[in-house]
Amino acid sequence: MSKFRKCLLPVIVMFILPLLLAAQEPSAQFYQLKIYSFDKDSQIPVTEEYLKTAFLPTLKKLNIKDVGVFKPKADSLKQLFVLIPFSSLEEMNSLNEKLLKDELYLENGKEYLSASFENPPYKRIEVIVMRAFKDMPFMQPSPLDTPRKERVYELRSYQSPTEAYFQNKLEMFNEGEEIKLFDSLGFNAVFYGEVLAGPHTPNLMYLISFPNQESHDKHWENFGNSPGWKKMSEIAKYKNTVSHIDAHFLYPTEYSDY
Repeated sequence: MSKFRKCLLPVIVMFILPLLLAAQEPSAQFYQLKIYSFDKDSQIPVTEEYLKTAFLPTLKKLNIKDVGVFKPKADSLKQLFVLIPFSSLEEMNSLNEKLLKDELYLENGKEYLSASFENPPYKRIEVIVMRAFKDMPFMQPSPLDTPRKERVYELRSYQSPTEAYFQNKLEMFNEGEEIKLFDSLGFNAVFYGEVLAGPHTPNLMYLISFPNQESHDKHWENFGNSPGWKKMSEIAKYKNTVSHIDAHFLYPTEYSDY
């Protein structure tokens, strides 16, 4: 190798390597929300044991972190909510194949995975796929430290009447600075996501968190009274962008990552 090439090589590496590393880093995450529904109380511990001892540990081995597992605040609702962040749709799509190649996963999850037709571990699983908003492209697990059952995680879904109105609602969160308003008021948002696949499109979802119910109520009161929200809600293009709202009030299980 010539002296010139030897001198040139470190320069090339210095400029090219950061570009290669940057290309590997996702510009925004994708989220999968799995909502388990149960017919019987006896199904819940089977699914929880699977999540706790097989599913979540294997995700960590695959470097998929910050997985949230939540229960409804209302005990009468037999559900579990599992929120998983992915760096790409390909990572999401390839997950099941990777799980089925992991012997420890198959062993620890065998009661759930090999459940009989007569005794399934759940009634149904609803799966929702989302793409993170550009103004909050990565999940931010909540820093709450109050007892888990006291915490209030509010999962909200906003349906829009048409795709055009939906685009205006997305703009309201991003360019319209609704996300910044939530941040300034301390809503501890975990994620904001545009629903790519799910039962209620066009819609978006987001998860906010509070140490307790009193804090939740006070934050929403402050939001409704804030000059920023009053100004934003009077902008013509942001009117009528939401046709239906669903809100789930949750708390994290003891094995949830946050």
